[in-house]
Amino acid sequence: MAASSVTMSSSRVPTLGFEDYSLYSSLSEDELIEMAIERSLAEAHAAASEAGSAKAPALQVRQNPVHQNPSVQRTIPPREQNVPPPANPPSEKPYEKMGTIEAHFVTGSGRRMVRWRKHDGSLQVSPEPVEQADPLFTAIWEGNVKMVRDLVNCSSKSITEPYRDGWIALHEAAYYGQEECLRILLRARPEMINTRSEKNQTPLFLAVSRNHVACARFLLENGADPDMPNSSKETPLLKACERENPETLALLLNHGALVNKTCGEGWTCLHEAVCRNHVEICEMLVKAGAKVNVSNMYGINPLFSAAQSGQVDTLRFLIKSGADINSQANDGATALYEASKNGHEEIVELLLSQNADANRAAKSGFMPLHITAQRGNEGKRLLFKMTDTYDYENSVKIVALLIPVTSRARVRRSGISPLHLAAERNKDDVLEVLIDAGYDVNAMLSPDRSKMYEDHRSTALYFAVINNNIEATTMLLEAGANPNLDTFSPLLVALRQGCIQTVALLVDHGANVNACVPTHPTSFPGTVMFCMKYLSMLKYLMDNGCDALSCFKCNYGSNPHPPIKTTRSRRNLDDTSEEATPKTPVQFCEMISTDLISRWAGPIVDVLLDYVGNVQLCAKLIEHLDSYEDWAAIKEKSVPPRPLMQLCRRRICCLVGRKRLRRLDTLPLPGRLIKYLKYEERYQQIDF
Repeated sequence: MAASSVTMSSSRVPTLGFEDYSLYSSLSEDELIEMAIERSLAEAHAAASEAGSAKAPALQVRQNPVHQNPSVQRTIPPREQNVPPPANPPSEKPYEKMGTIEAHFVTGSGRRMVRWRKHDGSLQVSPEPVEQADPLFTAIWEGNVKMVRDLVNCSSKSITEPYRDGWIALHEAAYYGQEECLRILLRARPEMINTRSEKNQTPLFLAVSRNHVACARFLLENGADPDMPNSSKETPLLKACERENPETLALLLNHGALVNKTCGEGWTCLHEAVCRNHVEICEMLVKAGAKVNVSNMYGINPLFSAAQSGQVDTLRFLIKSGADINSQANDGATALYEASKNGHEEIVELLLSQNADANRAAKSGFMPLHITAQRGNEGKRLLFKMTDTYDYENSVKIVALLIPVTSRARVRRSGISPLHLAAERNKDDVLEVLIDAGYDVNAMLSPDRSKMYEDHRSTALYFAVINNNIEATTMLLEAGANPNLDTFSPLLVALRQGCIQTVALLVDHGANVNACVPTHPTSFPGTVMFCMKYLSMLKYLMDNGCDALSCFKCNYGSNPHPPIKTTRSRRNLDDTSEEATPKTPVQFCEMISTDLISRWAGPIVDVLLDYVGNVQLCAKLIEHLDSYEDWAAIKEKSVPPRPLMQLCRRRICCLVGRKRLRRLDTLPLPGRLIKYLKYEERYQQIDF
């Protein structure tokens, strides 16, 4: 059956509109689609009849390959490696601008159709248009040498006329490896051997990129320029290294290809070969004069590339060839630094065995030990981010290799300890190795680095606490970390997070239970602010010596309180200077009167009353206790005089002291007295 052609006008596009669905609402969607296909085929046949013997239009309906005329229409082979597509797109596809494609399908007669939906929701079915291929290019794709020869000898169309993206017939022959076609084309027009496409690709470049050695040899023997680059300034020699083809490489080198020519980013052929760990190609390049210490635009030389990508074989070759093992990139990173960062243990071991300097810092101030503690294996971790079984063993081994060769004085001068970085990234295994190696767990960030954080954190312990990493917190505290060195106490962070386990760890190791918030001064311990909703945590702080008495000190006493400012002005929020900090400390009665906490006022006051003697409640606290009838007992509890038993308990606690109260169970006191001091109700009535 001959190929039929149709003209796709908007008046003949088969449509299933609202009326169709109304008349055939009982039909299924598949039946409706089938109906639309039949209508489209009928209209296509009518259009072909009207066309008669007129000139074939540009858009044609694809026929079944078995029945179509091979001289008129061909299937164009696809290209690879970002080479332009084989055929120009059809000049008109109504569904691309007017709707959304839903499916492509082939009818029983072999016609290719496309089902699409208009923006108004109506269903459309149209023939899928294709473009007629040029006979010369069709013959090249199929390797039909006779047809190519005939077309070159008698065709009125010039064989040098660009086809798509500036490709001429010679480009096509080189790309598809048609050596005989190359011979015919060059014999007819030898001057087009170095013709460039729109992307500056020569036939030689395309032949090399496709590993067509015979075509590349023929082109070179007939005068092809081996150093003519494409738009990215990539030469055929660089492409041969990328394809890892020593035969093509040798061919290009024998024809005088420049071995040190760089691409747009300064990348050389040796860089490319090193990244692919191809030692044979590296040897060929170096023998041909490749420079082993040449750097690209980022200051990266081939040895750096080998270390970065973990290529041990090419790294050994470069070291033997005299590469500078301690060269630094533009950012100051060395090969050892980059290998450490990416978790290449074997590379690190090899570099250290060749006396690589472990104390050369990058512009960030980080040395290889720093970057391993922070980011070791990070590149590999991306491969395992969807699993829970990732092994960080490489980072630990690299840290162990770097510790003996890293200067502690250089680490101190850097202003940051590897402990900070390991704690920040939750590298518990690395943290343990560093602690065992004797790194100072109380090392402080330098002022410049501390200012990089809004809370001005300083210690590794702070990083562990803010990450809620209990294991790291435990290791640091047991190694002697001081929980009171940071401007903002780690205990306040743990209280804000509501983690009683971390709070207990910090308090047991001497954290100040009366710590304040530097930017928000209060007349009572800042720790109380963060646990007003957690009564058990509040009681725990009080049991460990938190100052409850200060919560009942009020400047206004029984007098009326002024209105409470619950928000700060925008100017104060933006201004973090000392002048913006409120000069008058916030009182407990003001804090407890905020909307979020006032509902808990009664129970909070009730807990605090157990840890004070005779106190006088201010007018604001009495107002809160009067607001809810069930809190009347709490108000009554506060009226002096307090029970003698309570006053005795407070006196004993004062004599014991705040520090020893934290270790109450270890004190040489009678068991009944210890239970009495712990406020256990069944021992409230104790006979002394």
